[in-house]
Amino acid sequence: MHRLFTAVLRAGIVVAVAAGLFGQVIVIPTAAADEVDRFPPYAPFAAPYVAVAIVGVACVQVALGAVWMLLTMVERDAIFTSRAFRWVDVVIGSSLVATLLAAGVAGHLAVADIPSPDDGMELIGAFGAAMATVGVGVAFAMLTVIMRGLLRKATDLQTEIAAVV
Repeated sequence: MHRLFTAVLRAGIVVAVAAGLFGQVIVIPTAAADEVDRFPPYAPFAAPYVAVAIVGVACVQVALGAVWMLLTMVERDAIFTSRAFRWVDVVIGSSLVATLLAAGVAGHLAVADIPSPDDGMELIGAFGAAMATVGVGVAFAMLTVIMRGLLRKATDLQTEIAAVV
């Protein structure tokens, strides 16, 4: 892989992790506090939803860390080893945890009696966003599992070729 491409990917990972940290520390708690100030009946839901959002962002950060490690393995020409599968499994696991969190939020929004300041469209929008996140999370996890299978086949082929040579 070209060094410039790897450097750009690493810079993107650093920016994404930093943006995630900013979101976890500043944006998510502040947005929740602003919503509670705007509509006080949201107060009992603020802390649990903030916690879920922070953990969801952490799942993305863990996956980005695993991608960083996979990039390191590519640079060292060691991607076709058993160690790579651990990092791919970390990506799959973190995406599944984030997807389960989104499913939990969607389930809660579907059954909970959450007050709404207007006609309830905010809750419908939040439910739709949670369901879309679940769909994207499931699709990403399935795609990553398929890519893991391709990595397995490529690793097996490289092992066979190395044995022949």
